[in-house]
Amino acid sequence: MKKIKILGPGCPKCKTTYQNVLTALEGTDIQADVEKVEDMEEMLKYNVLTTPVLLIDDKIHIKGRVAQVSEIKKLLEQ
Repeated sequence: MKKIKILGPGCPKCKTTYQNVLTALEGTDIQADVEKVEDMEEMLKYNVLTTPVLLIDDKIHIKGRVAQVSEIKKLLEQ
């Protein structure tokens, strides 16, 4: 099972990225635990200054912009 985290304070870009992850997972056989992290202390552990951040299995893939559904699907298939 993949672990997916979206780091962000709850801004519109962060919410869109979260929704895009859920949309990307729909219709796939990929099982994932999706978590939205809004706690600043938790986000600082990843040493990132720009949000949103998309992590898959604790590896940063996208930061500072909204991840598109097609892009997320490609990352999940790796």
